[in-house]
Amino acid sequence: MAIHKGTAVVTGAGRGLGFGLAKGLLDQGWRVIAGVHGQVPEELKQLEEQATGRLLIIDDLDIGSDDSVRAAAAQASGWTDHIDLIVNNAGILGDIDKQLPDELDFDEMQQVLNVNTLGPLRVTQMFGKLLLRSARPIVANISSEAGSVGACGRDSWYGYCMSKAAVNMQSALVHNQLKPLGGRVLVLHPGWVQSYMHGELNTTARLTIEQSAANVLGAIMNESDWPDVDGKPPYIDTEYGTRLPW
Repeated sequence: MAIHKGTAVVTGAGRGLGFGLAKGLLDQGWRVIAGVHGQVPEELKQLEEQATGRLLIIDDLDIGSDDSVRAAAAQASGWTDHIDLIVNNAGILGDIDKQLPDELDFDEMQQVLNVNTLGPLRVTQMFGKLLLRSARPIVANISSEAGSVGACGRDSWYGYCMSKAAVNMQSALVHNQLKPLGGRVLVLHPGWVQSYMHGELNTTARLTIEQSAANVLGAIMNESDWPDVDGKPPYIDTEYGTRLPW
């Protein structure tokens, strides 16, 4: 059973996967609140023109800042009286090369954790009043296979892997709160995407933005195909349609 079209929030919607998700939702008839960190790209402005009132762009949304997210939620409240779906997509990579013999940058790791783990929680909490007015509130957290302790094979990527493992736990906690209210959380790995996580477009990755966005939206729209297991939210590899180990 597919979920009904409604109003969605997408963070990191200025480019990459976030832009693909915002565009895909608009194409499916959703109303979209697109959070952008920094300058709004021309492609998103063009979408706004084409969407005829169904797209609200919130520029300079920094999910690492309490004040920024709070201001964004207030802006959204003036545009809609409820939200049905939050897609927490925005995130940063940080250093992925340094190992134990190296000088690890703990300040940078704290920033990765602040953005990747606390950022989605800020968005979910501060947009929470609007979300809880939905008959079926859904939070889709874009995580990664890098957050799986059970499948861990890396010996670096400290900040990123720890941040995604922590966002998985955060997802489980929010899921426990939303379930009695008729909602749930989805934890989604988008695959290896041609994104801007390294600062510029990674064209060597396996999936285009359009392919990954289609996979992610397919999992969200058909979320009832992914029931909880032992009370935990589904942790899904959206490329292969399989569950990931926690």
